[in-house]
Amino acid sequence: MRVSQANGMSTPTSDNTPVDPAVSLALEGLPEEFRDFARVFERDIRPALQAREQERISAADTARKTMWGGGLVAAIGIAASLLVFRVPQLAILSGIVGAAIAGFGRMPISRVGKQAKSLIVEPVASRLGLGYVDQPGRMASIHDFKSARLIGSWDRSNFEDHLSGRRNGVDFEFYEAHLEEKRTTRDSNGRTRTTWVTIFRGQCLRFQFHKTFYGRTLVTRDAGFFNRFGGGGGLQRATLESPDFEKAFEVYTTDQVESRYILTPDFMQKLIDLENTFRGKKLRCAFAGGEMLIAVEGTDLFEPGSMFTPLDDPQRMRDLLNDFAAVFHLIDSVSKARDEEERERDEPPPPEPDESPWGRFMNR
Repeated sequence: MRVSQANGMSTPTSDNTPVDPAVSLALEGLPEEFRDFARVFERDIRPALQAREQERISAADTARKTMWGGGLVAAIGIAASLLVFRVPQLAILSGIVGAAIAGFGRMPISRVGKQAKSLIVEPVASRLGLGYVDQPGRMASIHDFKSARLIGSWDRSNFEDHLSGRRNGVDFEFYEAHLEEKRTTRDSNGRTRTTWVTIFRGQCLRFQFHKTFYGRTLVTRDAGFFNRFGGGGGLQRATLESPDFEKAFEVYTTDQVESRYILTPDFMQKLIDLENTFRGKKLRCAFAGGEMLIAVEGTDLFEPGSMFTPLDDPQRMRDLLNDFAAVFHLIDSVSKARDEEERERDEPPPPEPDESPWGRFMNR
């Protein structure tokens, strides 16, 4: 299969692989650059998924049985503990044992899910010219998000699903982060208790535009905690073009002109689209230097979906491509805004009108 270059990324060209109409329907309406992924799915992904379908069926059957078994053990144990033995502590223990049985029974299906994830994500990332690492280790760029006031401090971190690439001259990466803060409390007897509290769990996106932003701009999806940064560090509240978006976002900037170029209604809508596609909340982003940083609290991305449906369900592919499309649309929107701003800033100002009698006569 030949590969063409589009937007600085590898996109598969068409071939003669027949496509199941159900697959075409599931992938209908995607951007033009994804037009051939129905064939990629049929030729490269679906056969690998079908080869593991029997394993999924067996694992799902085991999970169902242990779920019912664990529930039954818990129900009988709790009832006996409260009605026969009248020992509440045994009821709690019964619930724990039941949950452990159900959890143990889900281990095989979890393994199948991880395999399915690799079989779908890796080929798609490769076709798009992206680098993908499921367990990237420590991500140094997470400190940029803290410096930009998008996340708070943490004591323990975990990162997954790192993707990196280049589009329209923009280098980008995104990954999932789980950040926790260690908190220690002391009771009246002097005993200490340590707990780990999640301060951020979601997606971090970092874009390098190789064009310096003239100011710093901070955008938050809702009011509350992050509003305390308003006005700090020279940031002042910015006014958006759309009153509807102004109700949904809090914006602070050091450059009112630049913020109006970037934060167009089209861009703000794409932020909302990204939040919806990522099934997240409390989106916030920052522009500084040559970078745009976005943090979205939410569930894991690139998951294969329910393991109680056939592995070769094309909706799994559709969900993944929707994630990529949302990110690409956002890059394109900011790139367009930056190009327009650069052109207007570089254009010479119009000449001052000649107010002399002769000038007024010539301009009549």
